[in-house]
Amino acid sequence: MTVLGTDVWPPAPIGTERLVLREAEARDRAAVIEINASPEVGAYVGGPRPRAELERVVPEVPGRRPGFFVVELDGAAIGTVELNAQSPDTPAERLAAGDTHLGYLFLPEAWGHGYAGEACAAALDWFSGARPGEPVVLYTQTANVRSMRLAAKLGFTERERFEAYGAEQWFGVRSPDR
Repeated sequence: MTVLGTDVWPPAPIGTERLVLREAEARDRAAVIEINASPEVGAYVGGPRPRAELERVVPEVPGRRPGFFVVELDGAAIGTVELNAQSPDTPAERLAAGDTHLGYLFLPEAWGHGYAGEACAAALDWFSGARPGEPVVLYTQTANVRSMRLAAKLGFTERERFEAYGAEQWFGVRSPDR
């Protein structure tokens, strides 16, 4: 199944109390590179990517695809939230839990202010309207305490823990009736 297509994408910008979630633009490229090159951000997602590599591979408009939101605070990009299809090589029991995977990355200076929770909740609310009745899944390292707290706050419940990328991973599902 295609998680999101042209029938629902791109949505109008989504405003929250403090943030705007919107489709990516060329002005977001520097922030996307900064996020992915950050050692702090990379700590729980396989490590930072080399800045020189990112400068070569990140397109002029990063993340131009259905489900990729730039999170903006006071006109500046501070993070991204993604709703993507799970990889086809995901184990069958995880694929059966839901087609759509929630992911998010924020600049370290945006951490600790509740922006990730606010942005993810807004994206999930939008998704519930765009694809009613569909569950959403989330993966995070168990060592990422902040991400574990956010998963619980957003209503994800644990389905399994497994070892991958040299660390224990947590897999949770958010039911569509949440």
